[in-house]
Amino acid sequence: MAYGLKQISPIDLKPSTAIGVKLPFSAGNVFTSVYTTKEQTKYNLINFLLSDPRETPLVLFGAGLRSSLFEQITSDSLDELEMSITSKIESNFPNVVISRLSVSGDPSTLAITINFSYTLRNTNENDSIIIKIENA
Repeated sequence: MAYGLKQISPIDLKPSTAIGVKLPFSAGNVFTSVYTTKEQTKYNLINFLLSDPRETPLVLFGAGLRSSLFEQITSDSLDELEMSITSKIESNFPNVVISRLSVSGDPSTLAITINFSYTLRNTNENDSIIIKIENA
């Protein structure tokens, strides 16, 4: 009888070795360490979604969501944004398989909410992210 074994990322085999930092940065100790690939992938995705391309010189990292806040929020623009996010995540994060992605908008407050569920390809671990971006 076959059964699925849980795969562990080689980075996770040393539980006392930090592999990244947690977002958002805290006031007490600025950098809180992250010790698993699952957690670090989540924070990398959040950082990617909240960054704009060319925010840093010569670096094209980021989904560029802020520019969509100044467009009219319609079902067509939300569909385009959803397709754009999907293609950018697939090209920048090959270890992430998108399970569910929904983008909703509120025209009265110019807010966009991204609800994103994903699975890590090599470990089959699931996680989700909800991000709300407002034009403040």
